[in-house]
Amino acid sequence: MRTAATAMRRSVTIFGAAWLAGCASNAPAPVVDLSLPNENASAETAAAAAATSYRVARGDTLYSIAFKHGLDFRDLAAWNGIGSPYRIFVGQDLRLSAPAQAAPVAAQPVAEPQPGQAVTTGIADTATTTPLASTATAPKPSAFEPIAAPAPTAPALPSATHAPATQPVAAAPKPVETVPKPVETPAPVKPAAVSAKPAENAAELNAGGVAWRWPADGKVVGTYVSGDQTKQGLDIAGSAGDAVRAAADGEVVYSGNGLIGYGELIIVKHNANFLSAYGHNRKRLVKEGEHVNAGQEIAEMGSTSASRDELHFEIRKNGKPVNPLDYLPAR
Repeated sequence: MRTAATAMRRSVTIFGAAWLAGCASNAPAPVVDLSLPNENASAETAAAAAATSYRVARGDTLYSIAFKHGLDFRDLAAWNGIGSPYRIFVGQDLRLSAPAQAAPVAAQPVAEPQPGQAVTTGIADTATTTPLASTATAPKPSAFEPIAAPAPTAPALPSATHAPATQPVAAAPKPVETVPKPVETPAPVKPAAVSAKPAENAAELNAGGVAWRWPADGKVVGTYVSGDQTKQGLDIAGSAGDAVRAAADGEVVYSGNGLIGYGELIIVKHNANFLSAYGHNRKRLVKEGEHVNAGQEIAEMGSTSASRDELHFEIRKNGKPVNPLDYLPAR
């Protein structure tokens, strides 16, 4: 009896072990994702790629933010409701494009009434009409047609029995001939001699309302290329410590190192349309808000954010880079 029970327990154990081994050898069932694809994922990615706003960081100015994004500082100020002197705050979010505006509704042309037509007043749904007087009852002459004059009445002839005595007719007066007075021709005016330009102005070139001059004395080793984000100005070679001078009179609107790729940077505002920028300096010698004169030393040449000692010089017109060689005088 005990032997049969033991054999039965052994059979159950073997069967259970075989069943567990078979379950362990089977791979887990695949999981099928029946959810719908996220249709907004691509739109969110595209929106994140296009910068539509900027958060002000320490050291930023309105001019440096506009310079960084290739914008006119006046547009950036207007889009964000910032007035002069263009004060901004750390953590402030600035929009980088113009706000959307509703499209204006085009006015419907109103046709002028023609003779015999009715004149409509008020809104179209509740319009009232006033008929014009018929042109058949009271014709009006056109502005380009002569008005007919009444036919002249023939004067009554005197009767033969009452004929007046014949009187002599006075002769018509002889017309007086007028001789035109000769016109005196004024003597020609001799033009004044034009004085030659002073020789000292040869180092300057007036363009865009600004008298420009070269900001450094070195050789140009890099030139402006339109559309190339890495060649938006001139690279002028030199040695560390060489003088970097203001290219024209103006006000320093940025002096710092917060713009990536420019190193120690100075931006000078010359008028409402033109800025100039001086990058890769070793040392900045002017502060924001200072007025500088053309030719004044504003920095020492260096190699910050550059592979060699050089000055990176740019001119921006209405926020966009232009070729400095179009504004600087010929050497």
